[in-house]
Amino acid sequence: MYPFTYTKAADTREALNAGRRGGRYIAGGTTLVDLMRETVERPGSLVDISALPLREVTVTRSGGLRMGALVRMAEAAAHPKVRSLYPVISQALELSASAQLRNMATIGGNIMQRTRCAYFRDVTAACNKREPGSGCAAREGYNRSHAILGTSDSCVATHPSDLAVALAALEATLHLLGPDGERALPFADFLLRPGSTPNREQALKPGELITAVEIPAHPRPLRSGYLKVRDRQSYEFALTSAAVALHVRGGVIREAKVAAGGVGTVPWKLPAVEQALIGERPSDRLWTEAAEHAADGARPLTHNRFKAELLKRTVERQLRTVGGTP
Repeated sequence: MYPFTYTKAADTREALNAGRRGGRYIAGGTTLVDLMRETVERPGSLVDISALPLREVTVTRSGGLRMGALVRMAEAAAHPKVRSLYPVISQALELSASAQLRNMATIGGNIMQRTRCAYFRDVTAACNKREPGSGCAAREGYNRSHAILGTSDSCVATHPSDLAVALAALEATLHLLGPDGERALPFADFLLRPGSTPNREQALKPGELITAVEIPAHPRPLRSGYLKVRDRQSYEFALTSAAVALHVRGGVIREAKVAAGGVGTVPWKLPAVEQALIGERPSDRLWTEAAEHAADGARPLTHNRFKAELLKRTVERQLRTVGGTP
C-alpha cells in the first residue's frame, strides 16, 4: 500500500473543501480499501465522510422514497418503508455481498463500486479502465463473467452492483453536492458506458459528493422483485440478474420497469421488454415473448456466449414471479 493522508470530515463543508483539493471520499471502505491493498487505486488523500448527516430513509411528499447516501446496505434492506414500497430494492441489497459487508457498506459506496473484472484488479494485466491506452486483456482472455451489452473495443467489464440494477429499473435520481452547489441527476445518466474512455465511470464533477438516492413515486399497486443468477448462492456476483416492477390494474399491465445486471457495462434498462408488456394481460406466453427482447444488441465474446440465452430465461422467470399468471 502506498502512503496517503487521512482526514475525517466533521461536516459537509469540510468534506467538499477536501474533495476540491483532490481527496477521495471514503465511508464503509469495503471497495476502496481492497483496491488500495492491491495497488489498483493509489489515492494520495482520503476524506472520511462517515460522520456526515446523510443517514435518513424518508418517504417523499409525492410517495416516493429518499435514502441518504450513508445509509448502510443492511439498514436500507431492513427498513420497513423500503420493504413495503419497493421490495425489489430490499431483495437486491440482501442478495449483495455478505452480511458483514452489508453492515458496513453504504448506499452511495455501493453505487460507486468498481468492477470485479480480474484483469482490472491484476496490475500486471492490460486494462484500459485502470491504465488508459494499455489495452483490454479480457477481450482475448477468459471472459465468461464479462459484459455482452454496452461493450466497446476498449472495455467489456460489467458493473457489479445489484442495487444499481434495481435503481435503474425504478428510474431513480441521484442528489449530488459539489463546490458549485447542489444538482439532481437521473441515475441512467450517472454511470457511463465505457466507449473509448472506460477509465471515466461516473458523471461526477471534481469534488462532488452523492448525498441521496431518490426513487420516484410509481402507480399503485406495484409488484416488484429482484432475481440474481450466480455460480453459488452466497457472496458471488451475478452472471445475470433481473429487476422487475409491474403496475397491473384491471387485469392489464399499465406500467412496466425492467432492468438487467451481470450482463452490461452499466445496469442495463430493457425498454423493448417494457414496451412488449405495457397494455397486455399477464400470461405465460406474454412473459416468454417479452423476454425474447432482453438480449437485443448483445455482443458476446468467446466464453460468455451462453449469457444472452441465460439473460432471456432470467428475465422471463422474474416476469412470471412478479406478474404471475391468471
